[in-house]
Amino acid sequence: MVALSALALFSLTGCAVASLAPEPPATSPAAATSAAPSLSAPAIATVPSPFTGLPTQPDQPVLLVKMDNTTYAQPHAGLTAADLVYLEPVEYGMTRIAAVFSSTIPTRIGPVRSARITDIDLAAQFGEPALAFSGAQHRMYPVLQAAPINLVSPTVAGKGFARDKSRRAPYNLFLDGNVALSRAPEASTATDIGLTFSPLPPPGGRPATHARVVWPSSSATFNYNSATGLYEIKLNGSFAGAEEESGRQHAASVIIQFVNTPDSVFQDKFGGKTPRAEVVGSGTGVILRDGLAFDVTWSRTSASAHTFYTESGGQPMPLKPGQVWIPLASVTREQQIRSSIGTSTASTTSSASASASASGSAPGSPSS
Repeated sequence: MVALSALALFSLTGCAVASLAPEPPATSPAAATSAAPSLSAPAIATVPSPFTGLPTQPDQPVLLVKMDNTTYAQPHAGLTAADLVYLEPVEYGMTRIAAVFSSTIPTRIGPVRSARITDIDLAAQFGEPALAFSGAQHRMYPVLQAAPINLVSPTVAGKGFARDKSRRAPYNLFLDGNVALSRAPEASTATDIGLTFSPLPPPGGRPATHARVVWPSSSATFNYNSATGLYEIKLNGSFAGAEEESGRQHAASVIIQFVNTPDSVFQDKFGGKTPRAEVVGSGTGVILRDGLAFDVTWSRTSASAHTFYTESGGQPMPLKPGQVWIPLASVTREQQIRSSIGTSTASTTSSASASASASGSAPGSPSS
């Protein structure tokens, strides 16, 4: 465009000289500068993110990062920038985080921990994303390598990982997300995975400003803040901190997805069985948004298929634009979890005590 403008200006000037028209009066450099048209940088095109419903740049690669979810992991780094946050069951009734980044890639993410069998099924719906993790059980490595995933670990792509000596090991491994993606140039880009979004909730929701999701030795509490329109999050009884912010972790929407969690063939070095959250199939769930709760059905016909969340009439249940948390809860605890969903925390006090008692006999953390 600039070249064409210059050419047009040159042509018009040449015509004036050829017709022997008088030269225009001289102008000062300042006047010439002020007369020149201003050129602004072109606006960057954005599209709605298929993961959050918020504007983002198109064709952004997808990075999954496995993160610790114990007290020693607090505060998490980079988690506020995740598009999706899965809570998945692991050994001894504890949980790990599988954070999905695409719209924004932080330069510090962690603490990074090891991969589990559930990660393969979670990753498949994103195509062939990058998966960053600290390691895996010896028997599971061949399974990971055979999966359509771009693996990024200290042994596969060491650059980008670093230990933070101010934190306690093994909860001190952190990752530069941009370096991780540079090690996985073939990572798939963000596409539709079945989620829908709307700034306004549909009719039919019931008031629910509090919910507590429990596993045998872990918990996640979501309290709605009407001032922000977001859910404040507690993990294992403590407010979930954010290293990059002075505040806490928040969610715009929460999908409590009830799944079967049978033991897999894998176990840690102490004999702890690794559960596999069955996220392919169908089941029930509860979606929290705007201080309301909606009963839904979820369905996913194959590992590579979308996960759809629908209301009783079969219509898609829209989420509030923003970060989405998806705790994968066992169907065996569905009644207990549903009883915690409401406008009062009183119903969850006994559950909290029971969970704390159960967690007291469990190991501090899975071994890897």
